[in-house]
Amino acid sequence: MTTVEITYVGGPTALITLGGVRLLTDPTFDAPGEYPIGARKLVKTAGPALGAAEVGAVDAVLLSHDQHPDNLDTSGRTYLQGAPLTLSTASAYGRIGAPVRALPSWESVELPRPDGGVLRVTALPAQHGPDGSEPLVGEVTGFALSGDGLPKVYVSGDNASLDVVRDIAGREGPFDVAVLFAGAARTPLVPDAPLTLTSQDAVRAAEILGALPHSRLRSGGDTPIVVPLHFEHWGHFTQDGATLTKAFADAGLTDRLRLLEPGAFVRLP
Repeated sequence: MTTVEITYVGGPTALITLGGVRLLTDPTFDAPGEYPIGARKLVKTAGPALGAAEVGAVDAVLLSHDQHPDNLDTSGRTYLQGAPLTLSTASAYGRIGAPVRALPSWESVELPRPDGGVLRVTALPAQHGPDGSEPLVGEVTGFALSGDGLPKVYVSGDNASLDVVRDIAGREGPFDVAVLFAGAARTPLVPDAPLTLTSQDAVRAAEILGALPHSRLRSGGDTPIVVPLHFEHWGHFTQDGATLTKAFADAGLTDRLRLLEPGAFVRLP
């Protein structure tokens, strides 16, 4: 099976190379500082390990959502203008226009691979907070990456719902690799619940994603390798790499966690 290479840029931003196709998640290249969002501010505590020029050209951008500066910042918006394709939500297309292409949940596009095959990108649902929070936080999407001879990869986007993960696993699973946005983000906008996965829910999500779907569902399925994103570099995260490490250790899944330093990469599986 062909490997997938994931380079951690920082925050929600990673370069994923699969089947020779280069994909960038949620471009964020701005410096640390305060970033307004409505009447509030989000505080960025560290810049990216790689700049836009160092990342270079990609075949497509996977944009979970555009409405929050910790997922798409000013430099990221500039980067989009040079990208041949950005896949995201209908709301993002409405606000940005081209080069964003709206991809509804469960619909797919096929990107040509250098070897003559295709990489299939399927949009997946995501819920950026507790039930009923979408009118406050806005529309979000995740993605599945698949193709003949390729590992199957889940990119969660800012999803906080295990029920959504169960739906995805039932329709698209099992997965070989899970890129999970974690950090248990909290803001005054939704004060009583996290807006992204907690460390413990990241473990449970991984277990769900490794199980076989529908009538073949079984306990103890092969848990995918997990590469966390979006758990550091912003002040509104309430959990971090240490809590992820502990949660996976407590579950006996240390060998499935790949916690990358900014600028580092891993080849999987």
